[in-house]
Amino acid sequence: MLNETQKKKEKWKIQSQKKHPICGFGLNCKKMVFLVQLLMILCHQASSLKEWDGVVITQADYQGLQAFKNELIDPKGYLRSWNDSGFGACSGGWAGIKCAKGQVIVIQLPWKSLGGRITEKISQFQALRKLSLHDNFISGLIPTSLGFLPNLRGVQLFNNRLSGSIPPSLGLCPLLQTLDLSHNSLTGTIPPSLANSTRLYWVNLSYNSLQGQVPRELTRSNRLTLLALQYNNLSESLPTDLGKLSNLRTLDLSHNFIKGSLPSSISNMSSLNTLNLESNNLVGHLPENIGNLHNLSMLNLRRNRIDGQIPQSIGNLSSLKHLDLSFNDFKGEIPNSLSDLLTLSFLNVSYNKLSGSVPVELSQEFNSSSFIGNLQLCGFSPSNPCQSQAPSPSFGISEEAKRGRKLSIKDIILIAAGTLLVIMLILCCILLYCLIRKRRGVSKKEGEGAAVVGRAPRAEKGAPSGGQEVEAGEAGGKLVHFDGPMVFTADDLLCATAEIMGKSTYGTVYKATLEDGSEVAVKRLREKITKGQKEFEAEVNLLGKIRHPNLLALRAYYLGPKGEKLLVFDYIPKGSLATFLHARGPETRIDWPTRMRMIQGMARGLFHLHNNENIIHGNLTSSNVLIDDNNNAKISDYGLSRLMTASAAANVIATAGALGYRAPELSKLKKANTKTDVYSLGVIILELLTGKSPGEAMNGVDLPQWVASIVKEEWTNEVFDLELMKDASTIGDELLNTLKLGLHCVDPSPSSRPEIQQVLQQLEEIRTVDAVTATTSGDDGGGDPSASE
Repeated sequence: MLNETQKKKEKWKIQSQKKHPICGFGLNCKKMVFLVQLLMILCHQASSLKEWDGVVITQADYQGLQAFKNELIDPKGYLRSWNDSGFGACSGGWAGIKCAKGQVIVIQLPWKSLGGRITEKISQFQALRKLSLHDNFISGLIPTSLGFLPNLRGVQLFNNRLSGSIPPSLGLCPLLQTLDLSHNSLTGTIPPSLANSTRLYWVNLSYNSLQGQVPRELTRSNRLTLLALQYNNLSESLPTDLGKLSNLRTLDLSHNFIKGSLPSSISNMSSLNTLNLESNNLVGHLPENIGNLHNLSMLNLRRNRIDGQIPQSIGNLSSLKHLDLSFNDFKGEIPNSLSDLLTLSFLNVSYNKLSGSVPVELSQEFNSSSFIGNLQLCGFSPSNPCQSQAPSPSFGISEEAKRGRKLSIKDIILIAAGTLLVIMLILCCILLYCLIRKRRGVSKKEGEGAAVVGRAPRAEKGAPSGGQEVEAGEAGGKLVHFDGPMVFTADDLLCATAEIMGKSTYGTVYKATLEDGSEVAVKRLREKITKGQKEFEAEVNLLGKIRHPNLLALRAYYLGPKGEKLLVFDYIPKGSLATFLHARGPETRIDWPTRMRMIQGMARGLFHLHNNENIIHGNLTSSNVLIDDNNNAKISDYGLSRLMTASAAANVIATAGALGYRAPELSKLKKANTKTDVYSLGVIILELLTGKSPGEAMNGVDLPQWVASIVKEEWTNEVFDLELMKDASTIGDELLNTLKLGLHCVDPSPSSRPEIQQVLQQLEEIRTVDAVTATTSGDDGGGDPSASE
């Protein structure tokens, strides 16, 4: 019996030792087990975004963090969590620190108001992959020892007060991918050794005081997608073999002192999207082969000394949206090939030595400020017609008196006599016109349907007209009104002074000021790409009936006797979401509630199109979403594809793809559907979250791919617009949930994307906008119909 009892005791002892290894060493087992369990609970509570791997920080990295903290000034106490024990450094308890296997891999402390300097002991973090200290007040030198970190991939120190030179040792980092030292006070030259980092694809050294030249060695960095060196003191010539950077998408060397000519090898940079060389000392000719840059969207050579003719091949830049050649020494005529650039929305060739006549299409699309300062150039405004042409009135151009020239007395007498004769003829025409109108007014029968000949009776401002109103203008044609506050005649419309606001694949948009001072937005459609009149009228009359607070309402349309077609909308000064978001001044802040209201508004408008009107937008971009005075979103250009020929509609889809909003499957399907619209909406959601335009270069990938790659690396807070991160403590969950929804919308697989109704439901769950606010989004839609497909 005693033996049986002893056996049970021995068995219990063995089991207890297996369960708690700390027992059996002469310690109080129960007390030690309790302490260990308590410690594990505390560590688990300290864990932040992901589970700790259980490995305590190494002694070398712990000492490195202590040295790092001691060199910094922390006025707001963000580093208070870096306590002396070091036990929680890798568990998520230390702000901005991430570890793997007990070694620090990420130091991420942006927007923390940190001062002081970066310690040279940073070299102790041998596993460090990312150093992100941007938007602080850190001064001093960039540590040379930073280049001794073999695993370093990203350095983000922009918007600080760093001084001294860039350490050449950074070229010793074999895995370095991104280097952003912009907006500091760095001096010296750009180290040629940076080219030794063969994985480098993002270099931003802008807004410093760097000198010397662009190192020729950098042309070996064939993975580079962005090279931003603007606002420095660089001089010397550009490397002749610059064209080796075949993957480069953005090259910005503006506001330096670079001299010499533009190398012809630049034509080999087939991926180039943005080329900005503004405000340098460049001379010589613009290479003829520049037309090979088919992906170029922006070319800015403003304020240089480039001479010679503008090459005809510039018309081959099929993706070009922004062209600025102003303040140079260009000679000769403006090439007609520029008129073939359907995507061109900004043109400036002012203050050169150009001569001859401006191509007619360009003079109609762009105002005189694009051409002024060329003394021998004519035809860009009624005030300076070419001798071989007389000024002819056209919509969007107000008539002005001709500029005088020195004349003989005989010439003056002849001109005076001719002028008197013209005045008499005009008076006779006015008198005849009044008699005709009076006769028509008398003969008009009461209740004669919708057809009205002559001037329509004016309604009280703001009172909606009942149904359609058709009017024949003085020169013929037909004006059709839909319900809304606008009341004007065809003559009012055609005689309005106008200002060009934008150009798109569909046509040109004008801001027209009517005789009574009211303003409207008019889209003049390209005549060659619209359907025949019968089909056109059937479709446009359906579009004119669509009313929703988040959709731009069609107010009227005009069919001219020579085939011109005008669509009339309300004018809203704020313009498009793209302009509102990307072209605003630094003093204009767009907070998160405003951005979310815009996202919800777009979703509501798209839901109405899909479910109530059976309309697929097909070309939704931030350029055709309008923003009213209350910052509500209104979708424009919906249904316009129904007014176009099939080939024109396909061209719009192709152009949209170049801007980064097109769903990937459209390259094969060639036909939009509800899921492709949801993809475009998803891109705009990401655009509002990141503050980045889908058209700008982002490491050689599009916006959805860039966002997905950042999230995959668990650097999610790097995705969001800096403005939003200022309030991250209160809106963090909403930002993350909206980001998740945006990525869901841009899923490469159409079947995996939500329908618009699901998108709207999820948005309402993320943030419910006050019902009163939602109803202030407008009576029945309106805005500026400008778009840039």
